[in-house]
Amino acid sequence: MLVRRNRLPVGRKYLGGLLLLAFIAVICVAFSMTGKDDFDVARREILLRRIGHEILLQSGDSVSRVLPVKRIANNEYQVSFENEFAFQPEYLVNTTQRLLANDPAATDYVVNVRNCAGANVVYGYAISKNKKDDIVACVGRRQPRGCYTITIKFKPGGITVGKNAYLLGAMVFAALVGFLFWRPARPGKTAPEIAHTGMFTLGAILFDPEKRKLLFNENSTDLTRTETRVLRIFALSPNEAIERSRLQKEIWEDEGVIVGRSLDVFISKLRKKLEVDPNVKIVVLRGKGYKLEISA
Repeated sequence: MLVRRNRLPVGRKYLGGLLLLAFIAVICVAFSMTGKDDFDVARREILLRRIGHEILLQSGDSVSRVLPVKRIANNEYQVSFENEFAFQPEYLVNTTQRLLANDPAATDYVVNVRNCAGANVVYGYAISKNKKDDIVACVGRRQPRGCYTITIKFKPGGITVGKNAYLLGAMVFAALVGFLFWRPARPGKTAPEIAHTGMFTLGAILFDPEKRKLLFNENSTDLTRTETRVLRIFALSPNEAIERSRLQKEIWEDEGVIVGRSLDVFISKLRKKLEVDPNVKIVVLRGKGYKLEISA
């Protein structure tokens, strides 16, 4: 009996201490979330501003301003512009997907382009974490020059998690299992989005491998079959070194002939065709190969 009486208080004290430590940890996490959320919101607004910047570049405007991003609701933002512009729907879709892939909380969102005058929706689409639920239509129909605003509404549950609900759930969880084990959280890794249209955005240039075209502003440049194959290899690995031997092997080996100078000729032609955007260029890496360099 004496042994049992001694062990019971010790167990209760031990359990109480663990619960107290878990409770303190939960409180610290809850308070730290505020600063993290503020940082994530500020980072998201920069990404949205970058979307507006690239849309203007694609329209041929590198001078006018993207106005400050407005947070018009908890999960909704508005991007406005100083001047009128025209846009390609597929370019807007590709650009938002590429840039918002850098926001782990932006897995589901709806984009609407509105007319400034009547606030009517002139183009819109929805992107979902479950790709089969995506709604993307009317690509290939260039929108005329006009005054537009872009609103992006994110699905609740990312940055805007309710603090009170989180704190209550975490406290209950800590009380039940905190004294049994401790497993550090392992953040999930967001897979890069794949454009639905099969196109690539290279700075302000839209690359369409299927049609073998480069689209910039309202102009298009035709590519040969081999130029398209070479550029597609670069587009799949922007800002990364591509070995010369790899290019020769993938482009010419299946034809039974590898000609060293042929690659230089096609690289030179591609460079000239990419000159419409000074931020996009193919650079030589001596002793290594080439790199498609896309500046911010």
